[in-house]
Amino acid sequence: MRIRTAVDDDLALLVDLERAAGAPFAAIGMPEIAEDEPPAPEELAHYLRHGVALVAQVPDGPVAGYLLAEPVDGALHIEQVSVHPDHARRGIGRALIEHLAEHRSAGAPALTLTTFADVPWNAPYYVRCGFRPLADHELTPGLRRIRRREADHGLDRWPRLCMRRDLPGNG
Repeated sequence: MRIRTAVDDDLALLVDLERAAGAPFAAIGMPEIAEDEPPAPEELAHYLRHGVALVAQVPDGPVAGYLLAEPVDGALHIEQVSVHPDHARRGIGRALIEHLAEHRSAGAPALTLTTFADVPWNAPYYVRCGFRPLADHELTPGLRRIRRREADHGLDRWPRLCMRRDLPGNG
């Protein structure tokens, strides 16, 4: 597998990949998440210009996963990690996160993200990747803004939380 920076030509593929990656939510009683329209390529382009957009490409094959991140309150906030179901459970999501931590963190003291607390491939997975849940008093202003946007989008119908992974030697 090769991890590389996304380019403009990848953006339409990421929309399709996000649709496929969302489908498993229907099987666990979250059809609204499965049916939620992915961001348009124009929205995804923001990360090419103002953040980090990584893709994981399988040898002689398609883009199997991607990660989007941007600075939030000094940390690098992971907005999205998605892996196509055809390539799930092969370490692609973890490889994207590790690549971000090792090669793209640019001195940030931590990685942060928001996620569903009770979805097996969300919070429990991120704990295995070295993240810890943040208590309410630990949330930065930027994380609070992100959580408000998520709530406005209806994501608080299911328990959500913010998580952080401290990065050694940074900050």
